Amino acid sequence: MQRYFGESLLNNAFELRNDDIYHISKVMRMKVNDNIEVVYKRKVYLCKIESFNPFKCVLVKELDMDNENNYQIVLIQSMVNESKMDLILQKGTEVGINEFYPYNAVNSVNKDNGKMDKKIIRWQRIVKEAAEQSKRNIIPKVHEIIKISDISKVNGDLKLLLSVNECQQTLKSILQKHHDYGTIIIVVGPEGGFTKEEEEKFINNGFIRTSIGKRVLRSETSSIVAASMINYEWMV
Repeated sequence: MQRYFGESLLNNAFELRNDDIYHISKVMRMKVNDNIEVVYKRKVYLCKIESFNPFKCVLVKELDMDNENNYQIVLIQSMVNESKMDLILQKGTEVGINEFYPYNAVNSVNKDNGKMDKKIIRWQRIVKEAAEQSKRNIIPKVHEIIKISDISKVNGDLKLLLSVNECQQTLKSILQKHHDYGTIIIVVGPEGGFTKEEEEKFINNGFIRTSIGKRVLRSETSSIVAASMINYEWMV
C-alpha cells in the first residue's frame, strides 16, 4: 500500500501535498474508495480516498506500525558529486538515518556554488520519497551545509569519524561495547579523503577515529555500510 506524509488533519480528513495528490491520481491512477497509508505526527493511519475534485482522503483507523529505531543515526557527509549525494540520501534514508549534514570538506568535489538552497529543497524531496518507499514513520532532516567550524554544534552521544588511516578500534568493536547511546554521529569523508588537519579538528571535538574494515570504500558506500552495521548491532 502506498504511503504518504500528511500535512494536517481536519474533520477526520488529511491534507496532502499537491505533488502527492498528483502522484496518487496521475502516476498510481488510484480511484475513489482506494486505500492509502498516511503518516501524521509519526503515527500511521489507514485512509480511504473519498473524492478527487477536490481531493479528500478520510481517516479509517490508526495502524500499529512504528518502523523507527530506538536510537538516532546522524550522518555528516562530506560533499561528493551530485549523483552520489542523491544515492547517499536515498539509501541512507532506507537504512534508517535520521539526519543528514552536508559537510564542505577541503577535498569536496561538489562545492557550495551559491545554489545550495535549491539543492537542499531537492535533497529533502529525495529523502521524503525514500521515507515513503521504505515505510518510515518520519522524514529525515537534511540540514544546511556546514563547515569544520560548525562541527561542535552537532551533538550526539557517540561521535565517530570514519578514517582510512590506521585505527586502533573498528566500528564493530566500538558498537559491541556501547548499546545504550541514543544518538550516534558518523562522519564520512569526500572522494579525496580528509586532510590531516581536518581529522585532528574532528578528534579535538570528541570524535573517535574508527574503521569499517581493511578495504578502502567509496564515500557513498561507507555511509550506507556504517549505518547498516549500526542496525545489525543495535536493532532490537
